[in-house]
Amino acid sequence: MKCLVINYRNTVFILAVVFLLAVTSFSTIMGIAIKSDNPIRRLPIYCVETNEKKIAITFDAAWSAEDTDEILEILNDYNAKATIFVLGTWVEANPDAVKKFYENGHEIANHSDTHKLFSKVSREEVIKEIEECNKKIEAITKQKVTLVRAPSGDYDNKSIEIAESMNMKMIQWSVDSLDWKKLSVEEMYARVVSKTEYGSIILFHNGVENTPEALRKILEKLKNDGYEFVTVSELIYWDNYKIDYNGKQKKFK
Repeated sequence: MKCLVINYRNTVFILAVVFLLAVTSFSTIMGIAIKSDNPIRRLPIYCVETNEKKIAITFDAAWSAEDTDEILEILNDYNAKATIFVLGTWVEANPDAVKKFYENGHEIANHSDTHKLFSKVSREEVIKEIEECNKKIEAITKQKVTLVRAPSGDYDNKSIEIAESMNMKMIQWSVDSLDWKKLSVEEMYARVVSKTEYGSIILFHNGVENTPEALRKILEKLKNDGYEFVTVSELIYWDNYKIDYNGKQKKFK
Protein backbone atom coordinates (compact mmCIF):
# COMPACT_ATOMS: atom_id res chain seq x y z
CA MET A 1 0.00 0.00 0.00
CA LYS A 2 2.82 2.35 0.87
CA CYS A 3 4.46 1.63 -2.47
CA LEU A 4 1.22 2.50 -4.25
CA VAL A 5 1.08 5.92 -2.55
CA ILE A 6 4.62 6.73 -3.64
CA ASN A 7 3.85 5.82 -7.25
CA TYR A 8 0.73 7.97 -7.16
CA ARG A 9 2.67 10.97 -5.88
CA ASN A 10 5.36 10.44 -8.49
CA THR A 11 2.72 10.28 -11.16
CA VAL A 12 1.12 13.52 -9.96
CA PHE A 13 4.53 15.21 -9.88
CA ILE A 14 5.37 14.10 -13.42
CA LEU A 15 1.99 15.24 -14.72
CA ALA A 16 2.47 18.63 -13.04
CA VAL A 17 5.88 19.06 -14.66
CA VAL A 18 4.48 18.10 -18.07
CA PHE A 19 1.63 20.58 -17.61
CA LEU A 20 4.01 23.42 -16.71
CA LEU A 21 6.19 22.66 -19.71
CA ALA A 22 3.14 22.64 -21.96
CA VAL A 23 1.95 25.98 -20.57
CA THR A 24 5.41 27.47 -21.08
CA SER A 25 5.55 26.25 -24.67
CA PHE A 26 2.04 27.53 -25.35
CA SER A 27 2.91 30.93 -23.91
CA THR A 28 5.96 31.06 -26.12
CA ILE A 29 3.87 30.27 -29.18
CA MET A 30 0.94 32.56 -28.36
CA GLY A 31 2.93 35.61 -27.37
CA ILE A 32 4.09 36.73 -23.97
CA ALA A 33 7.24 38.70 -24.73
CA ILE A 34 7.32 42.08 -26.39
CA LYS A 35 8.69 42.21 -29.94
CA SER A 36 8.25 38.50 -30.65
CA ASP A 37 6.11 35.65 -29.37
CA ASN A 38 8.95 33.19 -29.89
CA PRO A 39 12.20 34.03 -28.06
CA ILE A 40 13.96 31.35 -30.08
CA ARG A 41 12.98 32.59 -33.54
CA ARG A 42 12.57 36.33 -33.97
CA LEU A 43 10.07 37.65 -36.50
CA PRO A 44 9.88 40.86 -38.53
CA ILE A 45 6.59 42.73 -39.03
CA TYR A 46 4.46 41.02 -41.70
CA CYS A 47 1.26 42.97 -41.12
CA VAL A 48 -0.53 44.98 -38.44
CA GLU A 49 -3.61 44.34 -36.32
CA THR A 50 -5.80 47.42 -36.66
CA ASN A 51 -9.47 48.40 -36.66
CA GLU A 52 -8.76 51.03 -39.29
CA LYS A 53 -9.10 50.20 -42.98
CA LYS A 54 -5.49 51.05 -43.74
CA ILE A 55 -2.90 49.15 -45.78
CA ALA A 56 0.66 49.77 -46.95
CA ILE A 57 1.74 49.49 -50.58
CA THR A 58 5.44 48.64 -50.84
CA PHE A 59 7.91 48.24 -53.69
CA ASP A 60 11.29 46.55 -53.72
CA ALA A 61 13.51 48.58 -56.06
CA ALA A 62 16.43 46.55 -57.35
CA TRP A 63 16.13 46.47 -61.14
CA SER A 64 15.40 49.24 -63.64
CA ALA A 65 13.78 52.60 -62.91
CA GLU A 66 12.11 53.08 -66.28
CA ASP A 67 8.59 52.87 -64.88
CA THR A 68 9.17 55.41 -62.09
CA ASP A 69 7.06 58.17 -63.63
CA GLU A 70 4.25 55.75 -64.50
CA ILE A 71 4.15 54.32 -60.96
CA LEU A 72 4.20 57.81 -59.46
CA GLU A 73 1.29 58.86 -61.68
CA ILE A 74 -0.78 55.83 -60.65
CA LEU A 75 -0.06 56.30 -56.95
CA ASN A 76 -0.97 59.97 -57.23
CA ASP A 77 -4.25 59.18 -59.02
CA TYR A 78 -5.39 57.14 -56.01
CA ASN A 79 -3.84 59.34 -53.32
CA ALA A 80 -1.67 56.40 -52.33
CA LYS A 81 1.54 56.83 -50.38
CA ALA A 82 3.96 53.94 -50.82
CA THR A 83 7.13 52.73 -49.15
CA ILE A 84 10.01 52.03 -51.54
CA PHE A 85 12.62 49.57 -50.25
CA VAL A 86 15.73 50.34 -52.27
CA LEU A 87 19.05 48.63 -52.83
CA GLY A 88 22.09 50.81 -52.27
CA THR A 89 23.35 49.90 -55.74
CA TRP A 90 19.97 50.92 -57.20
CA VAL A 91 20.20 54.26 -55.41
CA GLU A 92 23.64 54.84 -56.92
CA ALA A 93 22.36 54.04 -60.42
CA ASN A 94 19.05 55.92 -60.07
CA PRO A 95 19.42 58.90 -57.72
CA ASP A 96 16.83 60.91 -59.66
CA ALA A 97 14.23 58.15 -59.20
CA VAL A 98 14.87 58.11 -55.44
CA LYS A 99 14.48 61.87 -55.34
CA LYS A 100 11.23 61.74 -57.33
CA PHE A 101 9.67 59.16 -55.04
CA TYR A 102 10.72 61.08 -51.96
CA GLU A 103 9.61 64.48 -53.23
CA ASN A 104 6.21 63.04 -54.09
CA GLY A 105 5.67 62.05 -50.47
CA HIS A 106 6.67 58.40 -50.58
CA GLU A 107 8.82 56.72 -47.96
CA ILE A 108 12.31 55.50 -48.84
CA ALA A 109 13.49 52.45 -46.91
CA ASN A 110 16.47 50.09 -46.83
CA HIS A 111 16.65 46.83 -48.82
CA SER A 112 20.40 46.29 -48.18
CA ASP A 113 23.29 47.60 -50.22
CA THR A 114 24.02 44.71 -52.59
CA HIS A 115 21.24 42.16 -51.87
CA LYS A 116 23.36 39.71 -49.90
CA LEU A 117 21.19 37.24 -48.03
CA PHE A 118 21.32 38.23 -44.37
CA SER A 119 21.17 34.70 -43.01
CA LYS A 120 24.13 33.63 -45.16
CA VAL A 121 26.63 36.31 -44.15
CA SER A 122 28.34 37.39 -40.95
CA ARG A 123 27.03 39.89 -38.43
CA GLU A 124 29.62 42.40 -39.63
CA GLU A 125 28.49 41.98 -43.23
CA VAL A 126 24.85 42.55 -42.34
CA ILE A 127 25.77 45.74 -40.49
CA LYS A 128 27.76 46.93 -43.48
CA GLU A 129 24.92 46.14 -45.90
CA ILE A 130 22.44 48.16 -43.86
CA GLU A 131 24.75 51.05 -43.05
CA GLU A 132 25.97 51.53 -46.62
CA CYS A 133 22.46 51.60 -48.00
CA ASN A 134 21.33 54.03 -45.30
CA LYS A 135 24.16 56.40 -46.17
CA LYS A 136 23.19 56.46 -49.85
CA ILE A 137 19.52 57.07 -49.11
CA GLU A 138 20.17 59.75 -46.51
CA ALA A 139 22.54 61.61 -48.84
CA ILE A 140 19.53 62.22 -51.09
CA THR A 141 16.60 62.53 -48.67
CA LYS A 142 18.43 64.06 -45.70
CA GLN A 143 16.13 61.89 -43.56
CA LYS A 144 17.10 59.05 -41.21
CA VAL A 145 16.12 55.63 -42.54
CA THR A 146 14.04 53.69 -40.03
CA LEU A 147 12.86 50.62 -41.97
CA VAL A 148 14.73 47.71 -43.51
CA ARG A 149 13.56 44.72 -45.55
CA ALA A 150 15.84 41.70 -45.81
CA PRO A 151 16.92 40.74 -49.35
CA SER A 152 14.53 38.07 -50.67
CA GLY A 153 12.84 38.21 -47.26
CA ASP A 154 15.77 36.21 -45.89
CA TYR A 155 15.90 37.34 -42.26
CA ASP A 156 17.22 35.61 -39.16
CA ASN A 157 17.53 36.45 -35.45
CA LYS A 158 20.88 38.08 -36.06
CA SER A 159 19.63 40.50 -38.72
CA ILE A 160 16.51 41.45 -36.72
CA GLU A 161 18.60 42.14 -33.63
CA ILE A 162 21.02 44.23 -35.69
CA ALA A 163 18.16 46.27 -37.14
CA GLU A 164 16.74 46.88 -33.68
CA SER A 165 20.16 47.93 -32.37
CA MET A 166 20.17 50.56 -35.14
CA ASN A 167 16.66 51.75 -34.13
CA MET A 168 15.17 50.27 -37.29
CA LYS A 169 12.19 47.97 -37.83
CA MET A 170 12.51 44.86 -39.97
CA ILE A 171 9.56 44.71 -42.38
CA GLN A 172 8.27 41.72 -44.30
CA TRP A 173 4.93 41.50 -46.17
CA SER A 174 1.61 39.68 -45.82
CA VAL A 175 0.41 39.95 -49.43
CA ASP A 176 2.79 39.10 -52.29
CA SER A 177 1.77 40.13 -55.80
CA LEU A 178 4.36 37.70 -57.20
CA ASP A 179 4.86 40.19 -60.00
CA TRP A 180 8.48 39.10 -60.28
CA LYS A 181 7.19 35.76 -61.58
CA LYS A 182 5.75 37.68 -64.54
CA LEU A 183 2.15 36.93 -63.62
CA SER A 184 -0.54 38.42 -65.81
CA VAL A 185 -2.43 41.54 -64.74
CA GLU A 186 -5.49 39.42 -63.98
CA GLU A 187 -3.50 36.94 -61.90
CA MET A 188 -1.89 39.67 -59.83
CA TYR A 189 -5.21 41.45 -59.36
CA ALA A 190 -7.00 38.32 -58.17
CA ARG A 191 -4.15 37.37 -55.87
CA VAL A 192 -3.74 40.76 -54.16
CA VAL A 193 -7.41 41.68 -53.85
CA SER A 194 -8.38 38.30 -52.39
CA LYS A 195 -5.67 38.42 -49.71
CA THR A 196 -5.80 42.06 -48.64
CA GLU A 197 -7.31 42.91 -45.25
CA TYR A 198 -7.01 45.60 -42.59
CA GLY A 199 -3.32 46.20 -41.82
CA SER A 200 -1.90 44.33 -44.82
CA ILE A 201 1.55 45.10 -46.18
CA ILE A 202 1.55 44.45 -49.93
CA LEU A 203 4.66 43.66 -51.97
CA PHE A 204 5.31 44.82 -55.53
CA HIS A 205 8.48 45.38 -57.54
CA ASN A 206 9.28 48.18 -59.95
CA GLY A 207 10.85 47.40 -63.29
CA VAL A 208 8.39 44.55 -63.93
CA GLU A 209 6.31 44.51 -67.13
CA ASN A 210 2.76 44.04 -65.82
CA THR A 211 3.09 45.72 -62.43
CA PRO A 212 1.92 49.25 -63.35
CA GLU A 213 -1.24 48.06 -65.08
CA ALA A 214 -2.02 45.61 -62.28
CA LEU A 215 -1.29 48.29 -59.66
CA ARG A 216 -3.84 50.67 -61.20
CA LYS A 217 -6.53 48.00 -61.27
CA ILE A 218 -5.76 46.89 -57.71
CA LEU A 219 -5.76 50.40 -56.27
CA GLU A 220 -9.04 51.16 -58.02
CA LYS A 221 -10.70 48.15 -56.42
CA LEU A 222 -9.23 48.64 -52.95
CA LYS A 223 -10.06 52.34 -52.91
CA ASN A 224 -13.65 51.57 -53.88
CA ASP A 225 -13.67 49.07 -51.01
CA GLY A 226 -12.81 51.91 -48.65
CA TYR A 227 -9.11 51.28 -48.03
CA GLU A 228 -6.65 54.07 -47.26
CA PHE A 229 -3.09 53.69 -48.57
CA VAL A 230 -0.44 54.77 -46.06
CA THR A 231 3.30 54.33 -45.67
CA VAL A 232 4.65 51.49 -43.56
CA SER A 233 5.83 53.98 -40.93
CA GLU A 234 2.28 55.30 -40.66
CA LEU A 235 0.80 51.80 -40.43
CA ILE A 236 3.01 50.10 -37.84
CA TYR A 237 3.29 50.63 -34.08
CA TRP A 238 6.61 52.02 -32.90
CA ASP A 239 6.40 50.97 -29.26
CA ASN A 240 4.34 48.96 -26.76
CA TYR A 241 3.61 46.06 -29.10
CA LYS A 242 4.17 42.37 -29.65
CA ILE A 243 4.47 40.24 -32.79
CA ASP A 244 2.47 37.02 -32.86
CA TYR A 245 3.52 33.71 -34.40
CA ASN A 246 2.15 34.81 -37.81
CA GLY A 247 4.22 38.00 -37.83
CA LYS A 248 1.22 40.21 -37.09
CA GLN A 249 2.13 43.25 -35.02
CA LYS A 250 -0.33 43.86 -32.17
CA LYS A 251 -0.62 46.81 -29.84
CA PHE A 252 -0.63 46.00 -26.15
CA LYS A 253 -3.96 46.92 -24.61
